[in-house]
Amino acid sequence: MKPRWNDEYWLLLMQIYIKKPAGVKPIYSRDMVNLALELHLPPKYLYRKMFSLRSLETPRLERLWNTYAKSPRKLAKGVNLLRRMHGFNNADLFYEGVEVNESFETDFKPLPECPQLTPMMLVIILDLYFRLTPNTMVASTPEIIDMAKKMSVTPQLIVDAMIAFQHCDPYLRKKDTPDQSLSKPCKAIWQRYGNNDPSELASYAAQLIEYFK
Repeated sequence: MKPRWNDEYWLLLMQIYIKKPAGVKPIYSRDMVNLALELHLPPKYLYRKMFSLRSLETPRLERLWNTYAKSPRKLAKGVNLLRRMHGFNNADLFYEGVEVNESFETDFKPLPECPQLTPMMLVIILDLYFRLTPNTMVASTPEIIDMAKKMSVTPQLIVDAMIAFQHCDPYLRKKDTPDQSLSKPCKAIWQRYGNNDPSELASYAAQLIEYFK
């Protein structure tokens, strides 16, 4: 089912668009993801809408752009009013007709088993997993240290996730008992991406890492 778009959302999207550096933002930039979660609309859908905004596809968009784009203060006032309407009125009415994609939302929410991580972070870790060898999946490996800094987690936590992925890897056939806290979510991510084309995983992970920039 196609997501339902409300024309009031253009102001929210425009505020992100004109944020310096002005222009179309990456699909999984933090601002785009946060707005997607707020509106219950997938980031890819908002990304396509941002291109519509850039090209001013309709007369209505031209009017909105002429009214707000060159006046950030006026735009901020309109956005704040819109959000206050949501906060003080019935949220169900505000988002009436919007399809809630629970799968998309869950990917960006903390794991019950490990709140420091989200499923989309595990996707990025899985991509790095395929770039390393088992003996380099340690907390002192530069790539792991760099990723930990970007994600604001400890290198050891990334190593723990990689060890959990090792137990999913049919080529390793590990016999020891995996870390139970990460075993289930890592297995779920492996089933979704672990057996697919590595280049597709790499492309998706490269988009997701924008969230941490």
